[in-house]
Amino acid sequence: MSIATEYLNDVAGRFHQYKTQADQAIGQVSDEALFRLLDPDANSIAVLMRHLGGNMRSRWVAFLTTDGEKPDRRRDQEFDAPPVQTRAAVVDDWESGWACLFKELATFTPADLERTVTARHEPMSVVSAVNRQLGHTALHVGQIIMLAKHFARGAWTPITIPRGQSDAYNEEMKQKFTKASR
Repeated sequence: MSIATEYLNDVAGRFHQYKTQADQAIGQVSDEALFRLLDPDANSIAVLMRHLGGNMRSRWVAFLTTDGEKPDRRRDQEFDAPPVQTRAAVVDDWESGWACLFKELATFTPADLERTVTARHEPMSVVSAVNRQLGHTALHVGQIIMLAKHFARGAWTPITIPRGQSDAYNEEMKQKFTKASR
C-alpha cells in the first residue's frame, strides 16, 4: 500500500473516530443541555455542532475544485443560537456536514494529494488542507466532549479508556497485537 493510500485511509478513519466520539458524547446529554451555555461568551454544544456542520459543507463540497470558503456560507451566524432549537434540527445540520465530508473524501485518489486547493483564497496543498480540517474538527469535538461530560455530570459514560483502566487496556492491546504478529 502506498503512503498516499495509507494517509487517505487513516484520515478517513480519524474523521469517523471523531464523529463517533462526538455522537456518543452528544447522546449522553439532555435536549436542554445541547443549548446550555457555561457563560454568555461560551458556545453551546448545539452551536459547536452547527459551526462544524457549516464548516464541513463549505470546505468539503467540491473540495478539490472550489475555494473552501463558499460564497453562501455565513460563518458568523453559525455562532448564534440555532433558529430551531430542537435536537432533531441540530442533528440534521450536523449530519449534513459530515455527509459532505465523507462523500467528498471517498472520491480522493493518491494523485489528488499532490494538488493545490484554496480556502479563503489561500493556496495550500491538499494534505495541508485536509490536516487543517482534521485539526479543526478535533478541536471542536474535544469541546463538545468536555461540555457533554460537564452537563452529564455523574451520569457520564466514558467514551475512551475509563480512568484507572489504562494498564488493563494496554495489556489487552498487547495481547491482541502479540497474537496477530505470530
